[in-house]
Amino acid sequence: MIRVLIADDQDMVRIGFRMILDAQDDIEVVADVPDGVSAVAKARELRPDVCLLDIRMPGIDGLEVTKQLAGPDVADPLKVVVVTTFDLDEYVHTALRNGASGFLLKDAGPALLIEAVRAAARGDALVSPQITVRLLKHFDGGAVKRDVTPPSEPLTARELDVVKAAAKGLTNTEIGAELFLSLSTVKTHLASVQGKVGARNRVEIAAWAWRSGVVD
Repeated sequence: MIRVLIADDQDMVRIGFRMILDAQDDIEVVADVPDGVSAVAKARELRPDVCLLDIRMPGIDGLEVTKQLAGPDVADPLKVVVVTTFDLDEYVHTALRNGASGFLLKDAGPALLIEAVRAAARGDALVSPQITVRLLKHFDGGAVKRDVTPPSEPLTARELDVVKAAAKGLTNTEIGAELFLSLSTVKTHLASVQGKVGARNRVEIAAWAWRSGVVD
């Protein structure tokens, strides 16, 4: 069972998300809260598998909540998916830098909401398709080949293929189908790349690919 916390200042959004997610056999909403302070407190208390965070909330906004729950300095980070009305590059970049596992627009629909929760829980990432490539291509202001740490050891040809596919926004299943690899092999390659480039998740792998010029 995937345990989920929802944080949004709109009652109807929280109710709607709860109804959609609780209707799934493998998902349980353990809390829903209306502001950032409550989100941090409840998340630390309950340790849900996935936190769904709005950006614009009273007290602490969702970007800061993300940083406190999943940021680079957090010893035991939680999985965070940012769900927002606002398709702004600045928000996307900040959310991902602060450790978010996914970024979803509220109008993406129930199916993508459910898949984003499942993806985050299994260590994947899901970003709204309409912004995936754009946000990764311009990650860190489009800073290609600027301040990019080289990998600790060279990536293999197959690892580069997997990285390029991930940078296009493909899921592990889609990467496997495109490259004729099993799901476990895709995960093995991504884990290896993660260690080599110092990334914490597949989103950071994809961002590294764009910034280092692996993908253009």
